[in-house]
Amino acid sequence: MHKQVWAKSGKSRDIELYTSNNTLEKLHHPLLLIGGMHGDEPEGVYLAELTLEWALQVPLKALNDFALIPCINPDGFAQNQRVNANGVDLNRNFPSHNWSPEFKESRYYPGPYAGSEIEVQALIKLIANIRPRLIIYFHSWKPCVVVTGPKNLEEAVILSNYSGFELVHDIGYATPGSLGEYGWHDLQIPIICTEDSEHRDRNLSWQHFGEGIKKILLKQ
Repeated sequence: MHKQVWAKSGKSRDIELYTSNNTLEKLHHPLLLIGGMHGDEPEGVYLAELTLEWALQVPLKALNDFALIPCINPDGFAQNQRVNANGVDLNRNFPSHNWSPEFKESRYYPGPYAGSEIEVQALIKLIANIRPRLIIYFHSWKPCVVVTGPKNLEEAVILSNYSGFELVHDIGYATPGSLGEYGWHDLQIPIICTEDSEHRDRNLSWQHFGEGIKKILLKQ
């Protein structure tokens, strides 16, 4: 496993990146896993961390290429707030076709312009460099598996089956400027969002999604 301090947050906190190869250039269309998009959803960070703990115990040659970011929003995570240090909802700040400056509540503030935030800029650059075949990011709200991409995407079905959570194709409301919108509709990269219950034992997300993640990461 290879650890890189790959980017900095708005308050200069390290954003760690772990990869299955020692250089990003050697990754071949990897799976990209992301925790902590929203700082007040620690379950997503815990799931990313527990995924990393498991992967460290597995020979790298047994794993598909992957890159894992435990927490893309460390400033928000440190303050237990959804938004980053600038008060921006990172999951409304991506330069998708439908980015909008409009927002109903401050916690959904999309930023002064699309791609304004340093964390989003870093992630956009990473995606362009490694060209992931699939992105999975971990959230907590209402238990489900949201896929933005092919209707019966195998990995989404796996995560739904192992967790027992419903597989859906939208969260139930519009999310302009989200990673899902940007990844699939603008870049044609399938995006899976795992949603678990909030304010639960940190191990429960691994119990729900761990077996599915293993199935996806292990070579067949």
